[in-house]
Amino acid sequence: MILDKFRIDNQTAVVTGAGRGLGAAIAVAFAEAGADVVIASRTQSELEAVAEQVRAAGRRAHVVVADLAHPDQTAKLAAEAVEAFSRLDIVVNNVGGTMPNTLLTTSTKDLKDAFTFNVATAHALTIAAVPLMLEHSGGGSFINITSTMGRVPGRGFAAYGTAKAALAHYTRLAALDLCPKIRVNAIAPGSIMTSALDVVASNEELRTPMEKATPMRRLGEPEEIAAAALYLASPAGAYLTGKVLEVDGGLTFPNLDLPVPDL
Repeated sequence: MILDKFRIDNQTAVVTGAGRGLGAAIAVAFAEAGADVVIASRTQSELEAVAEQVRAAGRRAHVVVADLAHPDQTAKLAAEAVEAFSRLDIVVNNVGGTMPNTLLTTSTKDLKDAFTFNVATAHALTIAAVPLMLEHSGGGSFINITSTMGRVPGRGFAAYGTAKAALAHYTRLAALDLCPKIRVNAIAPGSIMTSALDVVASNEELRTPMEKATPMRRLGEPEEIAAAALYLASPAGAYLTGKVLEVDGGLTFPNLDLPVPDL
């Protein structure tokens, strides 16, 4: 049965930034497909709510409360997974983000911080996880969450877009270094209806133009990113490495114009 290819029974996954939004949706999807999940973020109450959904799907959840803006904290999650579940098969580097800002008011520290949060954290967890994957599982799969803004230009996204573009290319480079036993892929989401877009969801004047500017004429749902992550993590995606899936409703330019004036 082709659907069996999407099962990840008895595997162990680490998902960063899993307290809500895309990370939470991915963690629950993995549990529904048969995996135990280590979930990490800064807010314990949010993680416990996600853990309950994982357990309701019949799988185990291990909660780690940590400030994942620091690469050394992120790196510890690999050992946490092996200690909790005796193996490590899948890592989703989902934590990241940077507030928009104009180019001329983006400091070099802002750029460095964006790179640390979006790229260095992923690298730290990757190099910590690879030896444990090989030792306990014989291989594995990494999924990095990038962004449409790492591919298309838009005002106000100098730090964020640059960092996400770097993560996309890091994915390609890491994939070649780690094949054939370990696969590394990425997902570049477009505008997805998570808490980050709460202001859009409740404001028709903002939401309607975004929907019209998206070829699919709607914004995405977290489960659509989770489905892509499951594909990449599972045997169904076993022949993919070094690729970026653009799950963005067909965007070729930003669907939200930030009010950044001409010089």
